[in-house]
Amino acid sequence: MKLFVQKISALVACASFALPALAQHSAHPALPHSKHKTVVIAHRGNHVSAPENTLASTREAISCGADYVEVDLRTTKDGHLVALHDAKVDRTTNGMGKITDMTWPEVEELQVFNRNKKTHRIPEFKEILALCKGKINIYLDFKEADVAETWKQIKAAGMEHQIVVYLNREEQYSQWKQVAPEMPLMTSLPDEITNKEQLAAFLHQMHIQVVDNVANPELLKAAKEHGISVWLDVQSPTEGPASWNEALHKGVQGLQTDKPAEMVSYIVKSAQ
Repeated sequence: MKLFVQKISALVACASFALPALAQHSAHPALPHSKHKTVVIAHRGNHVSAPENTLASTREAISCGADYVEVDLRTTKDGHLVALHDAKVDRTTNGMGKITDMTWPEVEELQVFNRNKKTHRIPEFKEILALCKGKINIYLDFKEADVAETWKQIKAAGMEHQIVVYLNREEQYSQWKQVAPEMPLMTSLPDEITNKEQLAAFLHQMHIQVVDNVANPELLKAAKEHGISVWLDVQSPTEGPASWNEALHKGVQGLQTDKPAEMVSYIVKSAQ
């Protein structure tokens, strides 16, 4: 994300900056429908009892009633789209090496580390899509993948209206706007954006629907005025009602958590 926001920061700082022309006339897609007033996002699935980015953690996110499951997307050497956070498989599996150096048959043989002793594996994106359809939205953290192939699989699954794409690099914006202009997009704000005028300039160039981790009260208010949602990452070993309440009092629209079941319960009770 660093490279992306640094380049955008330079554009915002200039008096006459410009992104590709297509950014100037992009549509303003609507976000997927959410069950809760405050959007609950299960970080890498509900991985308290199942390994992250697996079908099992996705099922757990669905079962607990989260609005979104966060899915990290990468590509194998032979072009298969898979759910994996790291560039390497070392941390989460019994294998070693970069996912981009491995074929799908090789990836299929890997076992994902787990606490419940059941055998899990790295899933293909199309499996995640099929599992989530009509049950939960996807917060797609777009790490390293082909936009056209990703959109093809999304359409084939009938999931066009259940996904928000998180952008990690500058070129991903224009790629998504070219291939799927109606796809809701999300990104982080550059650190240099500290007032409403700079935010307005940024949003004029980047037609996005969500920004994450904005804490500045002026920017939070300005984002709301522009119709932009703000989602905060609150996942941590110590997260709970106190930190959730603090986040909600900032006036944000969504929270990403490692404890989605508990947060859903908290959100429901808070709304009563």
